[in-house]
Amino acid sequence: MNPLSRTLATLASAVGFHGFDDIHLAALKPGKATARDVRERLGAPTAEWPNSDGSMTWEYPRGPEGTHCWMLTLNERGALQKIEQALTEENFARIETGWSAKQVRRLLGKPAGEAEFPLRPAVVWEWRIDPAFSGNRAFFHVHFSLNGYVTATSRREESPA
Repeated sequence: MNPLSRTLATLASAVGFHGFDDIHLAALKPGKATARDVRERLGAPTAEWPNSDGSMTWEYPRGPEGTHCWMLTLNERGALQKIEQALTEENFARIETGWSAKQVRRLLGKPAGEAEFPLRPAVVWEWRIDPAFSGNRAFFHVHFSLNGYVTATSRREESPA
């Protein structure tokens, strides 16, 4: 990595990657990039998820204000296989009542926020997502029982005040 790229990567790490994802992800070509390249560009993953085929998926959430969670899958030799955005309508629709908190975390990545409602009783995880209407802020929620299993999902969209 040349000095300018290294400086930009360090700056991106320091400011939380705002505006730098496109640059770094475009440089990481599946089939060509390695685990080392990914770490140089994006830093250490928030979580590493082993897959049944021997590959590993690295999680790069962009919350609490970002609307992306990047999942990068590397094969058993450390070669980048694919880059996926976890916070999609398809993934939201996959979540079912009875799923464990670990299953949800594996699918969507680290939530941007968590709140406990003792009178209900429930725990709600929240991710910021792309809004349906430009200028709004949108959120996807997963509701859990106190023993950590999904009871429902919901979403909300806020218009500017």
